[in-house]
Amino acid sequence: MILLPVLVHGQDINYDSLLQRIDTVENPVYKPVVSISYGVLNFHGDVKNSLNTPSIGNYAAQIGVSAFVDKKQYFVANFNFMIGKLGGNEYSYSDISRNLNFETSLNSIGLNMEYRFGHLFSSSAPVRPYLSLGLESINFSSKGDLVDKNGTLYHYWSDGSIRDNEEPVSGASMLYRDYVYETDLRTREVNEFGLGDYSQRAFSIPVGAGIHFRIDRRAFFSLGMSYHYALTDVLDNVAYEGTSIKGAKGNDSYIFSHLTFHFDLFSDPATRVVDLLYADAEFDPLLFDDEDGDFIVDVADHCPGTPAGVQVDTLGCPLDGDGDGVPDYLDLEPGSARNAWVNADGVTVSEDEFLQVMQQRDRAMDRGDVAAYFSLIKYEYILGSSVEMPERYKSLDTDEDGYLSFDELLKTIDLFFDFQLDLTLEELRDVNEFFFSQ
Repeated sequence: MILLPVLVHGQDINYDSLLQRIDTVENPVYKPVVSISYGVLNFHGDVKNSLNTPSIGNYAAQIGVSAFVDKKQYFVANFNFMIGKLGGNEYSYSDISRNLNFETSLNSIGLNMEYRFGHLFSSSAPVRPYLSLGLESINFSSKGDLVDKNGTLYHYWSDGSIRDNEEPVSGASMLYRDYVYETDLRTREVNEFGLGDYSQRAFSIPVGAGIHFRIDRRAFFSLGMSYHYALTDVLDNVAYEGTSIKGAKGNDSYIFSHLTFHFDLFSDPATRVVDLLYADAEFDPLLFDDEDGDFIVDVADHCPGTPAGVQVDTLGCPLDGDGDGVPDYLDLEPGSARNAWVNADGVTVSEDEFLQVMQQRDRAMDRGDVAAYFSLIKYEYILGSSVEMPERYKSLDTDEDGYLSFDELLKTIDLFFDFQLDLTLEELRDVNEFFFSQ
């Protein structure tokens, strides 16, 4: 009964909190936000549409990338690309010359600055209005529906009909528009309307307004409208400078009414999970360095400085398939015989050549060279020597090959001075003499 309250309290411990901690990111890095828009384009110019409402027009799509441009995140720069169509259809009974129509593809690329009223609304507010102003480059190519599917030119009569001849020619047949915009109006106007071979590229000044609706920290959508004032008057192929059909003074414009979805895919998260298992441990970064990039940390790398791309073993040393001490990537003779003498290029040399090289060096032979040399002598002995090992020394031949190797001699000496061999000093000298007599 005394232990029961302690056990019950122990069951309430949140062990996850001992392993991890969730921290708020104090200064998150904000990356560009991607947006996708879909909406309707309405033309305003010399060719009047009978219906000018934001929801009726030509469809257009826009993609954009936006990013904050100030530390307080009040202003946003939007880079966007739009593709769509503009069109107009005007009907007149009183002035048959005003029966005009056109349609043009419209591509634009531009940059605008957006203000989201950050002085009044926080970034976490569910609803935020915005205003924008920018500059864009537009490309267009106006075409008209001037002939029917048989290529017959439309003639508009004052009674509202369309005929295959001018009014009032008797017997003129009725025609009906097919709404296929087949005629390049700029080319036609060069010959008829006097506007000349004008450029089909221009700049436009977009002014926008709308409301952002927050979905979560990473996504929101907006309803907006932007008015685009084109710095040209020939989007509809009718201008004030025209001779046959004269337009009003002033440039053309259009309105883009749209629904936009914004996705913040790359910014830092609002919180970060911190592992606590080793939170208090201080690790020396040198323990994890890998200077030569062979995936063996330096503290365990027996061959530091291995060239990039060279295959290494678990000790970080380059592979040496024939075991001649020359790594494969430098070995000019990769298949050298076992225990053969080789030069620095891994090529087999004779004992005389090896000894000549040793005599030319300005230092004594190291233990590795000595061991290798005696290993060579051993194999020569096995092939042709007739010296037989005395019975009393056979216990020193640990590999039982009938030959006392250099390593076995060194081991014998070490064991003697560690008082682990039952030999006298004279016997040890005999062992040494026997080794050289082999």
